[in-house]
Amino acid sequence: MARSFCLISLLILSLGFKPCTALSWKNDSSVEDGIQACDPYPHPFTLCKSEAEAFGYPCEDHKVTTEDGYILSLKRIPHGPSNGDNSTDNENTRQPVLLFHGLMVDGISWLLGTPKQSLGFILVEGGFDVWIANTRGTNSSRNHTSLSPKNPAYWDWSWDEIAAYDLPAVLQFVYDHTGGQKVHYIGHSLGTLIILAAFSERKLLHLVRSAALLCPIAYLDRTKSTLTRAAAQIFLADAARFLGWHEFNPFGLVAREVLMTVCGNPAIDCHDVFSALAGPDCCLNATSTCAFLEHAIQSTSVRNLVHLSQMIRRKGIRRYDYGNARANMKHYNQTRPPLYNLSTIPTHVPMMLMHGGQDFLGDLPDTRHLLKTLVRNHEKDNIEVLYMPDYAHADFVIGFNAPELVYGPMVDFFQRH
Repeated sequence: MARSFCLISLLILSLGFKPCTALSWKNDSSVEDGIQACDPYPHPFTLCKSEAEAFGYPCEDHKVTTEDGYILSLKRIPHGPSNGDNSTDNENTRQPVLLFHGLMVDGISWLLGTPKQSLGFILVEGGFDVWIANTRGTNSSRNHTSLSPKNPAYWDWSWDEIAAYDLPAVLQFVYDHTGGQKVHYIGHSLGTLIILAAFSERKLLHLVRSAALLCPIAYLDRTKSTLTRAAAQIFLADAARFLGWHEFNPFGLVAREVLMTVCGNPAIDCHDVFSALAGPDCCLNATSTCAFLEHAIQSTSVRNLVHLSQMIRRKGIRRYDYGNARANMKHYNQTRPPLYNLSTIPTHVPMMLMHGGQDFLGDLPDTRHLLKTLVRNHEKDNIEVLYMPDYAHADFVIGFNAPELVYGPMVDFFQRH
């Protein structure tokens, strides 16, 4: 019984849902009424071949090796289409921008729409040299200098390691390959947490020109989703002992079996899991949503989910808790995991934070806590906040009106800094 509870809670916490059968819209969004399933795609989307190059954009695939041996795929769109007005620009005159995705997705999420809809393309057309990160464990970043994904040791990491190794590796690579230009940074969800953690330790400041944070995630103890809160409590109790695996693939056999178990509970509407966890998005359409659910969802480590559930259960932003004083002492030389103190983030760093009133993950109480921490002492000319009262978590990445309401102001912010 305990094992079943752990499995179910892990699924809920990690947004485990079957592609497009989890679509349910309680408001008058642009999703067509009655949509039940997505049309199958003939092949998986690939960031370069089926997305960027399909629209005529050049796309490069670089490999970046982290200090702890993970080999990451880093994509680059250096300029616009070969027949476009901006194709002759000197790449070194374009300011580099790095996009860093959130939990259990990969970089394809930035390019799932047309050039007029997708942030990656919009930035290229705005004159930027666009780089798109893919973290360890995602489909294009599953190599390691010595470990196989079949080895449990490959999955022995949480977002602590993404912040400590993946983020600096890709930022340094972009910096070095663009003539030593400081990089504009864009993060969504977990991609915001890692940069905040790094800044709080006065790291990467020499590489980052400015940072735009979509759905900033930091404090999680007041998350609005009752499902997520309950899942975190159950999951924390005996997760390490009962789970028995190290990779969590949301579309793997175990996850599918758990989903069937969850859907057997009449109290849970499996056609509304997405909204119940991340908030009721206002502005999605069927095409982008289906593409996102079919192609962007990726694996993560169980340990990463444990770490995030620890943040939901406890106040503050701490490193991964190994579960007992002796283990923590071994890793940190103290009995409790160290805090990431966000109040120490330098006040001169240009930052733009964008959050939504319907977001259950980056919910209002937790986000206001973050804003109070950052904005109170920050240089007023170097910080901006954009509040979208109708937006939930996914609207910021694939919302049909995000180009006008979110991406336009973001490009203006970068051009001023």
